[in-house]
Amino acid sequence: DDHPEPLKELRRLLGVQQAYAHMNAGDEALGAGNLEEALKEYSAAEALMPENDEMKFWHAVSLANVGRVEESLPLFAQAYKANKGWKVLIPRLVKNGMLGVDAQAQKQIEGAK
Repeated sequence: DDHPEPLKELRRLLGVQQAYAHMNAGDEALGAGNLEEALKEYSAAEALMPENDEMKFWHAVSLANVGRVEESLPLFAQAYKANKGWKVLIPRLVKNGMLGVDAQAQKQIEGAK
């Protein structure tokens, strides 16, 4: 209630909540083995918050994890452009199994531009 434009801020926060709801739905769909539904949800999240590099990054990780590395590269590149820290995370995700790619694909992902 102390925001100078509370209605504008509430609309923004609602958009953030809706976008993350789509991300969560995408994660659930992916966990259930429904890749196409997951990708649809991730795309919906990105459409609501195109400036959010986190959504692009995790969408790219999901694509890479199902063998669609080439398709993931533009999303990785966009995420890296917004925040170079995402590139630092790649080896850590590979090491802990959250990004299941081989060494060649990892190099491609780390070099995405």
